[in-house]
Amino acid sequence: MATAQQQEDKNQQLRTVAELVDYIQALTTEIQELYCLDEIPWVVGYSGGKDSTATLQLIWNAIAALPQEKRTKTIHVITTDTLVENPVVSVWVRNSLEQMKVAAIEQEMPIEPHLLYPAIKDTFWVNLIGKGYPAPRNRFRWCTERLKIQPSDSFIRAVIRSSGEVILVLGTRKAESTKRAATMAKHREWRVRDHINTNPNRPNSLIYLPIEDWRTDEVWIYLNQWQNSWGYSNKDLFTMYRGATADNECPLVVDTSTPSCGDSRFGCWVCTIVSKDKSMEAMIQNDEEKEWMQPLLDIRNELDIKEDWDKRDFRRIWGDVQLFERNKNGEISVEPIPGPYTKYWREHWLRRLLEAQTKTRQTAPENMRDITLITLEEMSEIRRIWLEEKHEFDDSLPRIYQEVTGEEFQDPRPGADLSLLGSDEWAVLEEICADDTMHLELMAKLLDTERQFRKMSRRVGIYDTLEKCFTTSSRSKDEAVKNAHLKRDLKAAAEQGDIEKVKQLTLADFVVTNAQSDVTTQQADVTNARQSADEAKTWANIKYKNRETKL
Repeated sequence: MATAQQQEDKNQQLRTVAELVDYIQALTTEIQELYCLDEIPWVVGYSGGKDSTATLQLIWNAIAALPQEKRTKTIHVITTDTLVENPVVSVWVRNSLEQMKVAAIEQEMPIEPHLLYPAIKDTFWVNLIGKGYPAPRNRFRWCTERLKIQPSDSFIRAVIRSSGEVILVLGTRKAESTKRAATMAKHREWRVRDHINTNPNRPNSLIYLPIEDWRTDEVWIYLNQWQNSWGYSNKDLFTMYRGATADNECPLVVDTSTPSCGDSRFGCWVCTIVSKDKSMEAMIQNDEEKEWMQPLLDIRNELDIKEDWDKRDFRRIWGDVQLFERNKNGEISVEPIPGPYTKYWREHWLRRLLEAQTKTRQTAPENMRDITLITLEEMSEIRRIWLEEKHEFDDSLPRIYQEVTGEEFQDPRPGADLSLLGSDEWAVLEEICADDTMHLELMAKLLDTERQFRKMSRRVGIYDTLEKCFTTSSRSKDEAVKNAHLKRDLKAAAEQGDIEKVKQLTLADFVVTNAQSDVTTQQADVTNARQSADEAKTWANIKYKNRETKL
């Protein structure tokens, strides 16, 4: 079977233009037969790039050739705008979808375009600036699921709930990369018929891959020789790809050895998964009219610092110190896993983003002057997170917004501007706490926790919340890291059955909890030590002896 597949790939590589024309005709017939076979709706993934454009154009032309009475099944075209797409591509896609809507009505086509967005709580800036998530890395790629997968998956699940089944049409090709080819080869085990696989990740759905065997030059031949079905310009698409290529050239492809500009890839302008945003760099380099995007590239490069530990908290986002073994130049050390961006750096990224937005609106071409790098709804959610979850009641977002834009921040969230605590109270706390950042954080959390519970008729949970404030913020960095090492050593000693070591560590000055879970029944002395640690009194149960009664 492997030999047959290799021979098939070899034949495809040798396909001439005339053979490609015949193949497209056969593919058109296949699409028509598949469309008329049942009532299962189709969902076409469209990004505005060459592959998805070629795929949608194939589908559109095939269905347009059917008699009107056979065009009964809806074809949904979905595009996910992550809100951090390359601005040029984002405008291109939005305009394409608008043109698609008009053309579908005029041509009486059963095609419905949909522009999808991530939920506000999942957007890039809400997570990075609001919650403090670090710039994405391969080991912490938190963005793809939130920005791309969830919006489209939600739409697909809605179609399945409505119709029972769905066929996903994707422009995925083996020739995109070696990794993509290997993944597609693996998925052949779920093949139902030519170009169709079952979807292992979504029951009641099939995946249709009409151009999976096309080469890059064949995609461009098709786009340049067949007119765009919804009246958009494939020549302009080619020009956009050419502008995103380092040498600004897309040579005429005469054989398989000729390079192509089709390898240019567009994506999120903030992406730090790749080493460089080559497409945006090329656009700025090749076209003076795109130099206005330089501030965006500067922010992206500023975010792309591998070891940005000085910008991040020494605790994880939930306030706990976790350790890891670091091997640097052969030297092994145990250090805290860096957590979210600190308050200073979250405010810094907001300021930089607003500065870039203000500048690009002044320097961009007329059709890009309304560019939005961060929406009002995103800033409202960031403000809420800073105020309610991080207890930063100095409420710095409206101040930063006004300083950068010169305009007053209008928060759409009802009651957002009503608060007992504000910048004046924060300034007093800063003066009292001097340079002790942990003391400032603890006092702010305690005060704001009391504020949050003040209007509740039954203040259930306030003691646990206050206790958490002390647990996460009462120690200095050195003390918290030292305590994390103690817990780590204690857990390791318990797992090894080193009773003497456990006794020694348990008698230390730090109260240790949840570190001795695997001590066997023979370790009676260890068990007693753990019970003593668990029963140690806290500030809350000393002050409030009858806790449940008061609640």
